[in-house]
Amino acid sequence: MTGDADHLLPSDTPVTLIDAHGHPVADAGRALPDDAALRRALASLITARRLNDQAYALVRQGRLAVYPSSHGQEACQIAAAQVLDEGDWLFPTYRDTAAVVERGVDPVEALTLLKGDWHCGWDPYEHRVAPHATPLATQLPHAVGVAHAARLRGEPTVVMALCGDGGTSEGDFHEALNFAAVLKAPVVFLIQNNEYAISVPLARQTAAPSLAHKGVGYGLPGERVDGNDVAALLSVLGNAVIRARAGEGPQLIEAHTYRMQAHTNADDATRYRAAADVEAWTGRDPIVRLSAYLSIDETAFRAEAERVAEHVRDGLNRDIEPDPAQLFASVYSSPTPQLREQAAQLADELDREVAAR
Repeated sequence: MTGDADHLLPSDTPVTLIDAHGHPVADAGRALPDDAALRRALASLITARRLNDQAYALVRQGRLAVYPSSHGQEACQIAAAQVLDEGDWLFPTYRDTAAVVERGVDPVEALTLLKGDWHCGWDPYEHRVAPHATPLATQLPHAVGVAHAARLRGEPTVVMALCGDGGTSEGDFHEALNFAAVLKAPVVFLIQNNEYAISVPLARQTAAPSLAHKGVGYGLPGERVDGNDVAALLSVLGNAVIRARAGEGPQLIEAHTYRMQAHTNADDATRYRAAADVEAWTGRDPIVRLSAYLSIDETAFRAEAERVAEHVRDGLNRDIEPDPAQLFASVYSSPTPQLREQAAQLADELDREVAAR
């Protein structure tokens, strides 16, 4: 591929600015984020890791129904949230609780869906964070729609749309890329390539040179970045947001990372991957890497992480009395006749149940 299409091709190797040992990596085209930005990122990474650990413990205690851990890939989520302005939007997957919390959502509210209490535990418009998307890639066309609408209104909004490597095999992913490119929508697609779509390895999903190459066919520039290097992520994602806000259209970014724990607590990862494969990624931990580079006192960061964990424990240990009628709230802005009929049927059944006691 030559000529005007060259700018669509991702780099041969993922962009890295801090290596696995905490040493800066020279990159002629990119500068390291300043220490203040990296300290902020480290604080959030430590909190995100503690949140992951606490959520897993709450699953074992029966306080959460399920939890998809992002242990090991927190850098992707923290960077994705931190490069956005207050008026921008984040469209997360079910694994992106850390990104949701980084955008200002109360962690207890962020875990409400995973507890099974409600469709979405927060107000999407208040935080500009869409609900967790459990179906793969279905949030991506919605993200393009929000970005396109903002552009039509003349707003400087950028949308960050997250998905996993498994999501790139879904039709919604390809439709979203095509619409975004044609409409020149201000949206940044971030693929968190953690090597597995549940038990299916990447090699069983695609024969493309990289997932970032998938943008070429739709006219989207692609880029690859070390998903465990928060400095590189802040740089690559930050530049993509700047370009999108300037009207240069969407971009597809593939972050190379690894899912250190099982797909969810209901998964047995030992059935499809070897312990040695997981161990090989231990030395590339994003927190260890950034800590080695900054070499600062992390006491205050870890104290804040414990405060968040305590808040989550307290919030999820409170039992609630669910109101079945709330099942029908917020499904449509104006309830459909079918929805009203279903709500009335449920109310009648509940009334008869009470009368029979």
